[in-house]
Amino acid sequence: MAAIPALNEEKSIAKVIVHSLNWVDRVLVVDDGSADDTSLIAARLGAVVIRHERNLGKGAALRNCLDWARDSRVDVLVTLDADGQHNPDDIPRLLTPIIDGEADVVIASRVRDGVPALRRIGGKVLDRMIAGGGDVVDSQSGFRAYSRKAFEQVNASELGMGVDSEILLRAKEAGLRIVEVPVTMEYKNLQTSTHNPIYHWLDVTFSVVKFISIRHPLLFYGGFAAIMFVTALVFGFETLDYYTRFGRVVTNLALVSIATGILAFLSFFTGVILFTLITVMRDERFR
Repeated sequence: MAAIPALNEEKSIAKVIVHSLNWVDRVLVVDDGSADDTSLIAARLGAVVIRHERNLGKGAALRNCLDWARDSRVDVLVTLDADGQHNPDDIPRLLTPIIDGEADVVIASRVRDGVPALRRIGGKVLDRMIAGGGDVVDSQSGFRAYSRKAFEQVNASELGMGVDSEILLRAKEAGLRIVEVPVTMEYKNLQTSTHNPIYHWLDVTFSVVKFISIRHPLLFYGGFAAIMFVTALVFGFETLDYYTRFGRVVTNLALVSIATGILAFLSFFTGVILFTLITVMRDERFR
């Protein structure tokens, strides 16, 4: 089954659906509050259509795709964009590793030479944030295939563009096998107003930071606390040194030392409190 989140894509949705049906038995289109004929065209072409009355974000649309796949008991779910940047004829390349039992999640990894410079730079930064510069080359590609095991175990809570990163982080956390296959994608005819790379980068970055802060609160807040503590010590030492030599306090240095010390204290205890709450919640869930 192929699932396609869509927003005002009446010009390209027909081609995506028709070409997808060459490789899958069913197509689901989640119309995220389009003001055009996206839903009408999709329905006329035989796609299952879920329509949001208002725009809720890609995350909400993709969550509908995962829920529908679980309820329909499909074997493999392929997700791709409705704007034409993904080539449905690449679907067999994504399906092969899952059918052969080699992967649970397959990512269509974009060839970087075909990606605009700003997207390419932002993508590399996000890839390192999510995969640590390791096994995932293109963490932002929404063209993916999921085995039943994957979409039954992994869910999404993000509403915006950070949903792809969230799903990948959850899949890695669940120990699912992730494989990438190289593909080329089309960017020339995309509308930049709906594919703003700066907005995308910020949205995904905040999502990743939020996910890490919740999943690993001691590491996240403890790391920040350590930086603030060292900063407080440095400025505190400078304040004392200046006082011993000249007999007066430099207010700016003293204020920075106090402020960073307070931030270190608050950050550390925030991490401890969140870690305790999450541990209790996990224990309750498994009882």
